[in-house]
Amino acid sequence: MMAPLASSTREIFTEAVRAILEAWSVLQIAVDNGFGGAYSQQKADWMVDVLQQYFHDNDDLQQCEVEDFISDLMNNEFDTMVDDGSLPQVAQKVCLMYQLCDQGKLTKVREQISQLAQKKNTGRAKATAVKTPAGDDDEEEDNDEEAMECDGASNGPSVSSTAVKQQPPPQVMNNDEEDDGWTVVCRKK
Repeated sequence: MMAPLASSTREIFTEAVRAILEAWSVLQIAVDNGFGGAYSQQKADWMVDVLQQYFHDNDDLQQCEVEDFISDLMNNEFDTMVDDGSLPQVAQKVCLMYQLCDQGKLTKVREQISQLAQKKNTGRAKATAVKTPAGDDDEEEDNDEEAMECDGASNGPSVSSTAVKQQPPPQVMNNDEEDDGWTVVCRKK
């Protein structure tokens, strides 16, 4: 049975949760496109607090429980079903950060936060995808994740089509493929 984290450790865990969610392309696409309505950014910020509180209020959470909790938040707050395979990775990262905080390995947590912040600043998903440079073997799974999220419906869904259909369409999927294999997504004129 895990004891609640000390307040300073809990603050670091909250920072870690924020870093994980801010680096998660699916959530950022939902925020950037207003899937959560006018207050999408506030909902994303609120998710950080709710998620860290979930860990604080529950002992021995399993990754699948965290995954379901995040999935419910995305569905309820952003009308978004996450089906690109990134949800288990996000849940696993949050669980790992909690375990590291619980074990007092705060230096390791701070390193992870720093790495996630760099990813957020360099790899923010856009409506128009840019081909990522080859040679970053460490980032291979992240690049695949971003590619799936930017490709559109033809190569694998990232944000559920139900979320897109239920919103007034802010963008139109353009099936013209560039010669590099990316599908261009343009704003409606």
